Amino acid sequence: MGKIIAFANQKGGVGKTTSAVNIAAALGVLGYRVLLIDLDPQGNATSGVGVMKKTLKATAFEMLTTDAPARDVILATQYDNLSIIPTHTTLARAEYELGNTERGEYVMREKMKDVRDDYDYIIIDCPPSLGMLTVNAMTASDGVIIPMQCEFFALEGLSQLMFTISRIKQHYNPALNVTGILITMHNSRLMLSVQVINELRKHYADRLFETTISRNVRLSEAPGYGAPICYYDKRSKGAMEYMNVAKELVERI
Repeated sequence: MGKIIAFANQKGGVGKTTSAVNIAAALGVLGYRVLLIDLDPQGNATSGVGVMKKTLKATAFEMLTTDAPARDVILATQYDNLSIIPTHTTLARAEYELGNTERGEYVMREKMKDVRDDYDYIIIDCPPSLGMLTVNAMTASDGVIIPMQCEFFALEGLSQLMFTISRIKQHYNPALNVTGILITMHNSRLMLSVQVINELRKHYADRLFETTISRNVRLSEAPGYGAPICYYDKRSKGAMEYMNVAKELVERI
């Protein structure tokens, strides 16, 4: 049975989608069967693996708001062992639809039952909010990975996210755990980065990934070419760091 991991942070611009896409691709390179689910209405994970949003006939929106089974909206990508449930901006309407659906928090969990055994890992890229889409993702997941920058405001947001995870664990998904906290856009030369990491180690030492993701030009370029970093430039620092995180994730699970 595949493990379902949600990538979540209510703060935007923290490298959440970048991390979801590149860890999913790295797991595929390692030989694992991976399904990436784009649950962010911006659809950046979809374009990040080279899928043209204009050509989509069925997306995560149809999966969550109609009788369409998950298998009907899965697309194979051009990358090894990596498939995707894509999305585009219509997914924003799903927040309202799910909020007005009986047991709307459980829709994603129910949809995943049919495809879970087909994959080793199912990676969900959540929107930068704590609305119904994120609640659905966490209710369906075994664990949450929290990508975050080395900023003090990020520490404040982390405590709010941890509270949300504990509420979802209490009310909807007792099996939910924090798989790890991933530091992104890291600059080891900045004193602030050192201070934030030290603070995280005080409170979340067992949850912090050993590998941090550095600021990297090649990493920023890759989405423009519809390619994960391990395909765009497999020798880049970003590719090696995300591959190390993927290996660490496998060990943790």
